[in-house]
Amino acid sequence: MTVTGLPGVSGTTRPGGLTGAQAAARLAEDGPNAVARPHPPRLLRRVGAQLADPLVSLLLAAAAVTTLLGDWADTAIIVLVVCLNTAIGVAQQVRADRAVAALDSLTAPTARVTRDGAESVIPAAGLVRGDLVRVEAGDIVAADLLIREAYRCHADEAALTGESVPVARESGDELFAGTVLVTGRAVGTVVRTGAASALGRIAQLVATTSSGPTPLQRRLARLSRVLGATAVALCLVVFATGLLAGRPLLLMALTAVSLVVAAVPESLPAVVTLALAQGARRMARHRAIPRSLHAVETLGSVTVVASDKTGTLTEGRMTVRRAVAGGFHARITGDGYCPQGTLGGVSDPPPGALSELARAGLLCSDATVLPPDADHPGWTAAGDPLEAALVTFAARCGLDPARTRAATPRLAEHPFDQATRQMTTVHRDGDGYLTVCKGAPETVLAAPVVDPADPDTAAARRAATELTAAGLRVLAVAAARTDTPGSPIAPTGLRPLGVVGIEDPLRPNAAATAAAFARAGIRLMLITGDHPGTAAHIAAQVGIWAPGDPVGTGDRPDLAHQVHVYARTQPEQKLAIITELQQHGHVVAMTGDGVNDAPALTRADIGVAMGGGTEVARQAADLVLVDDNLTTLEHAVAEGRRVYDNIRRFLRYGLAGGAAELAVMLIGPLLGLGVPLLPGQILWINLLTHGLPGVALGAEPAEPDVLRRPPRPPDEQVLGDGLLRGILTIGALLTAATLATGVYAHTAGWPWQSMVFVVLGLAQLGIALASRATRPPGTRWANAGLLAAVALSAAAQLAAVAVPGLRTLLGTQPLSGSQLVFCAVVAVLPGALVAAWRSLNRPPAVPPVQRR
Repeated sequence: MTVTGLPGVSGTTRPGGLTGAQAAARLAEDGPNAVARPHPPRLLRRVGAQLADPLVSLLLAAAAVTTLLGDWADTAIIVLVVCLNTAIGVAQQVRADRAVAALDSLTAPTARVTRDGAESVIPAAGLVRGDLVRVEAGDIVAADLLIREAYRCHADEAALTGESVPVARESGDELFAGTVLVTGRAVGTVVRTGAASALGRIAQLVATTSSGPTPLQRRLARLSRVLGATAVALCLVVFATGLLAGRPLLLMALTAVSLVVAAVPESLPAVVTLALAQGARRMARHRAIPRSLHAVETLGSVTVVASDKTGTLTEGRMTVRRAVAGGFHARITGDGYCPQGTLGGVSDPPPGALSELARAGLLCSDATVLPPDADHPGWTAAGDPLEAALVTFAARCGLDPARTRAATPRLAEHPFDQATRQMTTVHRDGDGYLTVCKGAPETVLAAPVVDPADPDTAAARRAATELTAAGLRVLAVAAARTDTPGSPIAPTGLRPLGVVGIEDPLRPNAAATAAAFARAGIRLMLITGDHPGTAAHIAAQVGIWAPGDPVGTGDRPDLAHQVHVYARTQPEQKLAIITELQQHGHVVAMTGDGVNDAPALTRADIGVAMGGGTEVARQAADLVLVDDNLTTLEHAVAEGRRVYDNIRRFLRYGLAGGAAELAVMLIGPLLGLGVPLLPGQILWINLLTHGLPGVALGAEPAEPDVLRRPPRPPDEQVLGDGLLRGILTIGALLTAATLATGVYAHTAGWPWQSMVFVVLGLAQLGIALASRATRPPGTRWANAGLLAAVALSAAAQLAAVAVPGLRTLLGTQPLSGSQLVFCAVVAVLPGALVAAWRSLNRPPAVPPVQRR
């Protein structure tokens, strides 16, 4: 049987609501529906925070001393360094704040509102008084509403009252902004918005505040304090050594202070914040929106991804493919939610039993399907995709969904309940009443809903088993026509009408994504509420399950570290599964979309919400997948690893340079070099090497093996995994090249101090180039900003011995052409050795781990 098109499939629009013009006028009058956020720090406050840094304070104190003593050259150098460092720090803070603000706007709450007679989804900030708003279980109420219609509506008002027990709300009651609809649904009119709403009146108590530094930032801050204390101790040694050698007190004091600043990368916090914020923006471009910087860094450590099935591994575009009713077995074809389709294996028109099954499934659902429009080239679902599949099935059986629903109005209902896994509705049907129950076969095809002894019940159970084995999601439907309205809460005495097998196609890239996670050392788990047979079938297609493997259930969380598939799992049971995984040392990313998923999303190391899920889930998560696609999470994990790699890359570069400067100042006098560098020269090198090149290193592209190596251990120290050894090795190379230059130049009668100055600065810039990430083919010029930053800094370093004004300021001497060539050749050696060592000792790609 073929159906070529039916009118009214999309249902009817909801009457009432404002027009677009009325809403615009009220928005202009009342302002946006938003609680006032704190203003960002003013420029002067940002500058003050930079100047309050202890290391910068030391520089300012040194500048005051040199000013009093009339040492204008060193004063000018110190002031220049302070100004440029402050400017770079403030610029990085502003860029990071803008990036985070852009992410906040992407994850702003939304609301379903009826305007001009049609329902649409708009940002919650656009709601105005008089708007007609629909809220469903899992939605955060965006404004104060006066309820016009309510169906089993319970609201969690803990955010306002502290009361943890949900409160029942009926027609005529109010729903307050900031509360959460736990069960049911409601339609209401906006009566108060923004500061006038219940949430706005207590804004000071619930206003969003900064989450503060991330765990990585806190660890790096502790590291900076340790490095600072170490540098101060070593600089005191330099200070004492110089005094014992008869050097002036002021010179040695300024040298010691300058070394403290040069040895510790004081720009590290700003660089890290900017790297995290830029990483978050890059994730957002891949349609993965981090709601906190914590998510960016933690993604690099994820060892387990616990994924839902529907809409994540599958397309979330459900279609009824098989239907069994009254002994008839129908195979249904058709594309998505389009009402056109073919019913194979049955007569035309379809048998009455099949039409009765389709009609009952249509009535016991709330979704509609919408025809193509300018934004959607194909038919789309409005509401639950599973129920939209039932609507489409009814249309393919020759029913008109809108007319059928209008002719059989709903009188009462019990929405889908996770505990019973079923939904029941009661309808007026001619001169009688019709009660319909749909849900999981094990609950609908059992007492007291139906008579287990009924032969139709046994036939439906056999059909359900057959369809489950085929990997379909199975729904059973039962109904009864009575003279008086039945109870939707506890249906009894219904007659089994049949079962439908619903296909949710596997995403084309699901298996490839699972393989990519496996290569990255990440275990993919499937946790679903579906039947174990359906879950196992999908998991086998993905490649994470094979016949004979166990399938866990929600009541056995202790198996979480052993199994790859969980079925018939309630949302609240996910919490126990996550806890079990974390107790075994795993870092868990968990996907979810429902209101009951919020605790699990909060408990997971990375809560991942589906963009098409509930508002509560999105607000509880650390990461929102706009397209509900697990491949997007793969990109996010790669970005998290890239950010962490770049932070370590900056640490290796910056700390190695600081260590070399300290070593040169400590060892140089022992080799007869007196004071190897003047204070102004130290600060100049620090400015050129830790400024633009250091920041540019944070934008290096991901290396080709970023998803072919295991995740870093969550308890790994910042300088772990060989980073400290690398810092000391590179620092030793820089020190050796610099001191060798100084000793040779001193013996030859050349201006040795200026040559030490040039070599130490250029050699550090060479290390910056040698620290670049390995480029995949075709990305040779990725991060051209680093090349430009190194070139600019190298030019400035050479200008310090070539330009008369800078020579006077820095106390350098001009160098001849041969001397400059000598410096350039020596300065290239440390970077060349590092590059050669990296090339020879590049670790092999990690072999793929088993996908099961």
